[in-house]
Amino acid sequence: MTKDSSNAAVIRGRQIRGIVMDVTGIANVATTLADVGTSQAVSIAVLKKANDITAESATALIEAVSENRSVANLPPNLGRNINTTA
Repeated sequence: MTKDSSNAAVIRGRQIRGIVMDVTGIANVATTLADVGTSQAVSIAVLKKANDITAESATALIEAVSENRSVANLPPNLGRNINTTA
């Protein structure tokens, strides 16, 4: 395949008018798409790890609150109301 001056491709002696695909352009697009896919995969993995860490922290906090129930010695009227005016 060759090109003539009118930007037409010549294949086996036949002249074909139109846009000739640039192989390097296609390769660049494919490489860019692969890079974007890899970048997204890494971002998703980091997000999943952050979610796991957050879940573990929340679980630890909930367990810490439930274990620290030393309110048995307090009078029954304490801890029922919250004063919202300061």
